[in-house]
Amino acid sequence: MSDWNPADYHKHSDAQMAWAAELIAKLALTGNERVLDIGCGDGKVTAQIARAARYGLVLGVDSSEEMVRFAREAFGADEFPNLSFRVCDARRLPFCEEFDIIFSNATLHWVVDHRPVLAGIAMGLRPGGQAVLQMGGEGNAADVVAVVAGVIAEERWRDYFGGFEFPYGFHGAEIYREWIVEADLTPVRVELIAKDMAKPGPEGLAGWVRTTWMPYTHRVPEALREEFIAEIVSRYVAAHPADADGTVHVRMMRLEVEARKG
Repeated sequence: MSDWNPADYHKHSDAQMAWAAELIAKLALTGNERVLDIGCGDGKVTAQIARAARYGLVLGVDSSEEMVRFAREAFGADEFPNLSFRVCDARRLPFCEEFDIIFSNATLHWVVDHRPVLAGIAMGLRPGGQAVLQMGGEGNAADVVAVVAGVIAEERWRDYFGGFEFPYGFHGAEIYREWIVEADLTPVRVELIAKDMAKPGPEGLAGWVRTTWMPYTHRVPEALREEFIAEIVSRYVAAHPADADGTVHVRMMRLEVEARKG
């Protein structure tokens, strides 16, 4: 994973926050649960969970030290005494039967092989515990992926992408259900859900590309990154123009998962 800019991500992650709110509602929290949020990022989603589970304990983990530092500063113990954050790799979760719920939103597509993640989730859940996960799924952001593939094939940029491999784990429901069973979890619901991500004009789209497509942008020298991003945005908007309100839309595909232990 590339270095994150937490403050910039915080400004350009409205869609992820909206999807997280929908997912949190499905948890039906009663207020005293122990919850793990995998890929807590800037902490704002984890803080929302902590508000709902105010008599429980909520832990947010992320592999980015920058994100965890930002989350700790933004959501401190004075306001959130039931909330904590720590650096942790989703592929190496160290917990043993500690959580009633393990949650993750807009994170796990950063991991290509999800089987170690699911094994860690199974280990970390208490008997009867629940995993609720949403991530980019098969076909996610396909229009953007196609535009980016065209840009990096151009002579201007291709030398920066020698040996480059697609960095995201966008998986389908069928294979994911098999992995859940392999992890000794019981699949409750595994489905691909189409979403529309709306961005305020080309500037909003550029902010999203800058803050979440680092495996591509960070291959390019820093002095050329804004030019690279601008080319992606220009080509995307040419192929997928903004609507009458000036909003740019991106077709997303989310893989949503509910599973139980025991």
